[in-house]
Amino acid sequence: MKIQLNESQNIEFKQIWRDEYIKWISAFGNSDGGKLYIGVDDDGEIVGIDNAKKLLEDIPNKVRDILGIMVDVNLKLDEDKEYLEIITDKYPYPISYKGSYYYRSGSSTQELKGAALDKFLLSRQGKKWDGVPVPYFGFDDLDPFAFKLFREKAAKKKRIDGELLKESDEVLTDKLHLKEGAYLKRAATLLFAKEPQKYVTGSSIKIGYFKSDSDLVYQDVIEGNLFEQVDKTMELIFTKYLKALITYEGVQRVESFPVSELAFREALINAVVHKDYASQHTIQISVYDDKLLMWNAGDLPSHWTIDTLMQKHNSEPHNPAIAYPFFLAGYIESWGRGIEKIVEESQKFNGITPQFRWLNGLWVEFYFNQEKSLPNGLGEKLGNRLGDTQQNLLALMQNNPKISITALASELGISTTAIEKHIKTLKKQSYLKRVGSAKGGYWDVKTDEGLKE
Repeated sequence: MKIQLNESQNIEFKQIWRDEYIKWISAFGNSDGGKLYIGVDDDGEIVGIDNAKKLLEDIPNKVRDILGIMVDVNLKLDEDKEYLEIITDKYPYPISYKGSYYYRSGSSTQELKGAALDKFLLSRQGKKWDGVPVPYFGFDDLDPFAFKLFREKAAKKKRIDGELLKESDEVLTDKLHLKEGAYLKRAATLLFAKEPQKYVTGSSIKIGYFKSDSDLVYQDVIEGNLFEQVDKTMELIFTKYLKALITYEGVQRVESFPVSELAFREALINAVVHKDYASQHTIQISVYDDKLLMWNAGDLPSHWTIDTLMQKHNSEPHNPAIAYPFFLAGYIESWGRGIEKIVEESQKFNGITPQFRWLNGLWVEFYFNQEKSLPNGLGEKLGNRLGDTQQNLLALMQNNPKISITALASELGISTTAIEKHIKTLKKQSYLKRVGSAKGGYWDVKTDEGLKE
């Protein structure tokens, strides 16, 4: 007969008993608990065992002696076949099997090592990575300018008592819950240290501009404390990496970027606050001509999926000791609404919903709608037939038909010679016509019947 269960994170089948299977029991105790069946093959068929009654007594004793925990062992009978059910509860403290720690992932048992082991042991102590005390790191290693930046931002938001902001850096650090006993926590190194990267490898942001996945044109690495990293990244993205379309409303110059600044800022702060810093991976931002991708290392909370993120959910910050000062400084407006805000702001900006996917961390993908940035349906008319510079050139001319070549060069950041070459090409393709003299005339941009296919 076949047992009415399938192997899963909480179920394991073994045909015979071996003492090494106590490792599986330790993994259940370190995860969410589970059941180990002895006398059942991998397909769930009950094959039975000959020594069930002896094992009924031996297994609980061996588990107690080796793991120091208790399990329930039940004798089961299917027709003339006996088999065992071993039930293990989830334990609030780590269970070691001969000096190693095991965990259930899907239907497999895996040994925890490195950063994964550190994270597991901390979780069993009720701690997070950013709340661990750091030896050899004291108040002399903190940066007064980082505190100054925090005070300025926190004072504007008024989420913290103004009198407290007047206290010393040492008192403020304690009130921000960045101390444990005589030690400062890891979060303090990232938020206020003079050299954060000295203490946490990979605690930086890398930005690259790509023509294709394999063609990196240029890049930047942003270091410093986390507050600085957010501010510097915002500045670089919107001054160097994203091309703004220049238009005019009357005489007022208007810059329109392909991505919502509010949505990008929210995604960036989410990455900084929720990143798994133990992974030692940098946050990576890849900018292309038609999209912007952001990735940060980490794990979703237990039993969460991308669908959970997309729905209304409770706030479970991966780094609560980092999240709290970010909230007080106004970087986080309300916990648990980050993804919702990214989607809302993007849809309001250009009607495009960013894509989210999980692959060794969270990917946020912003896709550009260049047509929306061009005035009067110009982008729809031009399609993909012209480059960005030529489209921006025509947009400037359409908004200010009397604009000079010198002014065009200044607005687009290229030489007057380059502008003249683009104008020559556009005239040849009937996208552009000059009406009148060089001084008194104006530009006639063809957005309808004048365009050639």
